[in-house]
Formats: sequence, structure tokens, C-alpha cells
Amino acid sequence: MANSGPVYYLTFFLGLGLGLVVLELVRRRWLRERYALLWLLTGLSLMLFSWKRSLVEGLARTLGIYYAPSALFLLGFFFLLLLNLQYAVALSRQSEMVVRLAQEVALLRQEILELRAEGRRGKE
Repeated sequence: MANSGPVYYLTFFLGLGLGLVVLELVRRRWLRERYALLWLLTGLSLMLFSWKRSLVEGLARTLGIYYAPSALFLLGFFFLLLLNLQYAVALSRQSEMVVRLAQEVALLRQEILELRAEGRRGKE
């Protein structure tokens, strides 16, 4: 197998950097804890896979991948695919909530206009 040491070192430091960036984003309240946990686990996973090369090599052998670090890219691809699905679900829920809120605002606005009109008629 080719010398893949630099790839593992890069993966380790990317995982470490990801964890530090996520912690800073949470500290600044730019990222909610709910989503931060997923990203922290991702960073820890990257660090674990780069530290325990046997995990990646075993996964690569199982999947028939010749170059073990390519298995990391495969895992990353599936992670991003699942992440996109999660965000699509969240976006769909948010869209439904925005529609409901807009309808409620319209109903309340109409009710306010009717109450104002009744108040004007009562003063006359």
C-alpha cells in the first residue's frame, strides 16, 4: 500500500480544527448546541479514524477499496448526504411554520381592523 501517513495527519488536524471551530461558533451563539453535537462527533470521528488506522483499513478491506484513505472520503460523502437530508427536513418544517405564522398574522390583522371599525362606529 502507498505511504498514506500525510493523509491521516491531515485528517487528524482537520478533525481537531473542526472541533475548535464548532466550539467557537457555539460560544459566539452562531451555532446551536443541537447542531454542534453532530459536528463535534464528526470531528472526533475524523480524529479517531486517523489515530486508529486499523479501523479505516478494515473498512476499506470490507468494502473492497484498495487505498484505505479513500474510505474516509466515502464516509464523508455519506455524511454530507445525510446532512443534506436532515437540512431538507428542517427546511420543510420551517417553511410550513412560516406559512402558518403568515396566516395567523393575516387573521389577527383582519381582526384588529374589524375591531377598529367597530370602535369607530360605536363612537359615532
